[in-house]
Amino acid sequence: MEILERIEGQMASTGLPLVGITLAAVPCPDTPLILTLHWHGFAKVTLADVDGADVVTYTPVPSSSLQLNQRWRDLRAVDHAAMEAGWALGAWDVARAEQPGCLRPGADSTEQYECLQAFGAYPHTLNGHHLVVSDAPDADELVELAAARGYLTWTFRPVSGGIWQELADDATLSEEGRRRLPCPHAPQPPRCSGHRRTVYRFGIPRARIYPVPAGDTH
Repeated sequence: MEILERIEGQMASTGLPLVGITLAAVPCPDTPLILTLHWHGFAKVTLADVDGADVVTYTPVPSSSLQLNQRWRDLRAVDHAAMEAGWALGAWDVARAEQPGCLRPGADSTEQYECLQAFGAYPHTLNGHHLVVSDAPDADELVELAAARGYLTWTFRPVSGGIWQELADDATLSEEGRRRLPCPHAPQPPRCSGHRRTVYRFGIPRARIYPVPAGDTH
């Protein structure tokens, strides 16, 4: 799967550093994936859309949501691709969250918002500006499916191409904040049966000399 390549392509085209990355999927084979990149930066808001117009304020650069239409049969393939991207880009860990459908009886109202957020379908704006720029034509259908069947997200903070390079205390990273592929950690099969969180830990503090476990499940 070309998750890493799509992330690197977006970084090259925007020239902005990343704060974090989210990948979302519904547990149904061959459905699209939604990749959301959260940027660090501010855009100028002017009185008029002309050169030289006075800047009245700055607004955060919206996140970018992309639809990935690559075919897959097993969630472990998506899990592995997310781990490879996080590993290569120097993330300290990759966290996978398994969420039940929010249409079930007794579901909290915040779960609906979290489901929309995972697939880049933010229902709100900030000072009239969109929080996400979405290129995901099937996002609405995916949200409906996720609300009924549940969904999974993978999140990580890249060191390479991100804002974390000066703060990274990780003995596994190159000077560029990257690691060589392949990722040496094996995916843990998701259960897709309620709330569950799995954290794949990659980083090792420079002060420590013993290995960190490949994954922690809560």
